[in-house]
Amino acid sequence: MKIAKGALVLALDGGKMQLLRNRGDAQKPVFQLIACERNENPRSSGQGTDRPGRSFSSASPRRSAMSETDLHAKAEQDFARSACKLLDQHQSRDGGGVFVLAAPSVLGEFRKCCPDRLKPAILAEIDKNVVNHSPEQIASIISSMET
Repeated sequence: MKIAKGALVLALDGGKMQLLRNRGDAQKPVFQLIACERNENPRSSGQGTDRPGRSFSSASPRRSAMSETDLHAKAEQDFARSACKLLDQHQSRDGGGVFVLAAPSVLGEFRKCCPDRLKPAILAEIDKNVVNHSPEQIASIISSMET
């Protein structure tokens, strides 16, 4: 798959995000780092200390346990939303196609929060966690994908 000049590449997982723009051409992409953010996200046990609640039914003396909120997963979802918002801002301002490379669970969250105006610009969604790869490796992964 060719990466056109000016195309945006978002590499994302639950803890780190890189937004890159191709300043080279389609034959030899050269990525410029636009933004890089980290999400300081401790384990759920470190974020909340309360035990799950209990509920009482008014019709019977039974008690039911409530499920515990996974604060770690919620923080990852919020991070994916903020990355999506940043990508949308850059794409709407500068134009160009978009490639999204993300861990599968984060890619699902990205799809949920992706604005309708950004969807036509997305050229590929690749479910790989490449956020710790070099820009050259990311370009190689995208180039190796079939259209």
